[in-house]
Amino acid sequence: MSKRILLIQGHPDSSELHLCHALARSYAEGAAEAGHVLRKLSVAELDFPLLRSQKEWEQGVVPASLVPAQNDILWAEHIVFFFPLWLGDMPALLKGFLEQVARPGFAFTRDEGGKPWGNKALTGRSAHVVATMGMPALIYRWYFRAHSVKSLERNILGFVGIAPVNETLIGMTGNMKKEDVAKCLEKMRRLGGKAG
Repeated sequence: MSKRILLIQGHPDSSELHLCHALARSYAEGAAEAGHVLRKLSVAELDFPLLRSQKEWEQGVVPASLVPAQNDILWAEHIVFFFPLWLGDMPALLKGFLEQVARPGFAFTRDEGGKPWGNKALTGRSAHVVATMGMPALIYRWYFRAHSVKSLERNILGFVGIAPVNETLIGMTGNMKKEDVAKCLEKMRRLGGKAG
């Protein structure tokens, strides 16, 4: 059964191709071959300001440049994020994007008791997080406990109802041999085929 899949490219540099771009392309190829319907979004190609206050987040207007992104999120049944770890976390541009689009009234709404975060408005969607990094993925996962990826999964995606969320961590990207890159690309192609 086909799914509606949104690929969110979170690498902040669109001036040249990086491993994240190749991974997303392989995922998209696998998904398309399996009959899934795709939309793609590159955060680096969007123009939007960073939020600077709680009031702006709660009451401000979403920038016009991000309304199509919100529509894509609503359309999607499965969302896949691709990004490199920078200083141990997602790049600031991706975090700024998520802060803008995951606002009250869109990503969650008040419940009957008046709690502003009571209803998770994006329930019914699943996600997959693909993060690349210079350190070994096992060290990031076991020693650092994949803290920033877990924060994204729990404090952003889970908070708005997106579940389940799976992850693929790819380490030692600065020293990868061609055959290792090829294995990662093939893994992404298979994941895309399964909409995993």
